[in-house]
Amino acid sequence: MDLDVGALTLLLLCLAALSAGFVDAIAGGGGLITLPALLTAGFPAHIALGTNKGQSVFGSGAALVRFARAGLVDKKLAKATFPFGLMGAFGGAALVMLLRPEVLKPLVLVLLIAVAVFLAFRRTPPKRDGVEPSPRPRAQAIGALIALVIGTYDGFFGPGTGTFLIVAFSSLLGHGLARASADAKVVNFASNLASVALFALKGVVLWKVALPMAAAQFTGAWLGAHVAVKGGDKLVRIVVLGVVAALVLKLGHDVWGNWTAA
Repeated sequence: MDLDVGALTLLLLCLAALSAGFVDAIAGGGGLITLPALLTAGFPAHIALGTNKGQSVFGSGAALVRFARAGLVDKKLAKATFPFGLMGAFGGAALVMLLRPEVLKPLVLVLLIAVAVFLAFRRTPPKRDGVEPSPRPRAQAIGALIALVIGTYDGFFGPGTGTFLIVAFSSLLGHGLARASADAKVVNFASNLASVALFALKGVVLWKVALPMAAAQFTGAWLGAHVAVKGGDKLVRIVVLGVVAALVLKLGHDVWGNWTAA
């Protein structure tokens, strides 16, 4: 597999990856930037998807490391969420063979609107972001379930995964949004690893593009995680709401297009 990619196109893709890494580290939704950029550059859909995962795994990894250095990652909780996120992503990828991901778009659209309402009207003061979880067995069981369900969704379909993870950890475990972003990156990194492995085996990752984009994604994610750590819950809430709005518009456009074409 080989595609001719000019220097200017590669530069623009790297700039897209830099921006995506920054946004994704805070609120998820980086694929809203990189995947359309790859498709606009003329990549076939399957290569665009594979290359996108090939570069995004570096961004989620960089964000995870930065959050861990800030003390926002509960390592014992991560021991439960990481393997279940990995298993979920593999299971979701297998489901693609049985079902059409498009059937999820209306449901995801409704869920994203619910997420926006939850964040906009969430008045309860968040718990502090130090790693002091709720009772350990219960927290680990809930975290594992979150990772399995949303990891499966990521492997199967994907849009809004990071945002759903943030809201799930925030609402079900009572974590502040900044810490929930750190929790989300553990699962995100696991599901991205599973996806990269599958796409690489299929030979649809264009590494000569994915690796330069990965360097940019890594830089953007590191900066984004740093900003999330410093900005706290208020900043994360604003960025998540922006990402949700963009996802709602994108999926709403897709659903409307499918209905009018039917």
